[in-house]
Amino acid sequence: MALTQAQRALLEKARSLGSGNQAVRLDNDICTFLAATIAADLQLLDLLGAGLATPEPFFGSNPAALRISGHDFMDLFSDIVRRNPDADTYFSCLAALHKSRLKYQRILETQPVPTIDQVGPRGLLQFGTLGPAALVGLLFWRKWLFDLDNRAGQETGYLFEPIIANAIGGVPASATRSPVRRGGTGTGRQVDCIREDRAYEIKLRVTSAASGQGRWRQELDFPVDCRASGYVPVLVVLDPTPNPKLAELRRAFLAQGGEVHIGSDAWNHLEAEAGATMARFLQKYVRQPIQALLAEVPRELPRVGIHMANNQVHFTVGDEALTIGRTGEEPLPGDEALQIPADVDEQLPGV
Repeated sequence: MALTQAQRALLEKARSLGSGNQAVRLDNDICTFLAATIAADLQLLDLLGAGLATPEPFFGSNPAALRISGHDFMDLFSDIVRRNPDADTYFSCLAALHKSRLKYQRILETQPVPTIDQVGPRGLLQFGTLGPAALVGLLFWRKWLFDLDNRAGQETGYLFEPIIANAIGGVPASATRSPVRRGGTGTGRQVDCIREDRAYEIKLRVTSAASGQGRWRQELDFPVDCRASGYVPVLVVLDPTPNPKLAELRRAFLAQGGEVHIGSDAWNHLEAEAGATMARFLQKYVRQPIQALLAEVPRELPRVGIHMANNQVHFTVGDEALTIGRTGEEPLPGDEALQIPADVDEQLPGV
């Protein structure tokens, strides 16, 4: 079965991300690996007749090594879609996840070490607690790790809620294009997912950690704005850990005739909305990894060591080790927003 023009456009969008030195493009061999992974997930591998072996695990230690050569991806993908029409959306979401992992690997390899101009004045806050050489080293490491975390927040903003939205057949909406307006007629509000007449707020966890009163007030106003704009507000919180702010947010959504799904109910709701094929994607590539992380939240932080030598950064965390090869440095980007970017509805393939 030949691919439709819409499917071809989806594939082209799925295979590229970004521009410049950190741009990621999925070539034939990478796409073949993703197609083989999808075929294995959907129990189609033995039916394809392409001689594909079971692919390496997706969540391996080196995303850049995940490739399969010797096959034509377009023929393989067409065969998979013929057998399961939802496989195109599955590919969209898996490709978005893989590109983000590849891009972040490049960020780890190229994020510049800070300069003394950036960190020097901060040393006044701790001067004398360490010798000058040790304090400068601490300031440099601290700033470099902060920059990496800042970039991780940015990349996650492009990925986490949008990939869930796409999986359940919805679309994310940036503030500039959102149909949900403040008070029903004001400026737009960013929405994690719009699906028919429902506006979703998707959260990993709601904690009692203090956020600004203005920011929390906006959280509580979200269901009010949804209802005023003609949408049913839906709160999805993946971690069920109870706390007063979660209870307050739950009451705010219910007061506006909304829906609230927390913990197992949240996952069940998402998987029901996604349908059988995309529910499998959510289970394997979102739910299982997140639950594995939530199950290991430490009471006390583990022992950590970091050192740089011969263009490599070596991390030890507890009894495990990670080495990152440094391939060069790029200019540090400007301040990055740690929220879903304004053009998020153009970023995820298929949206």
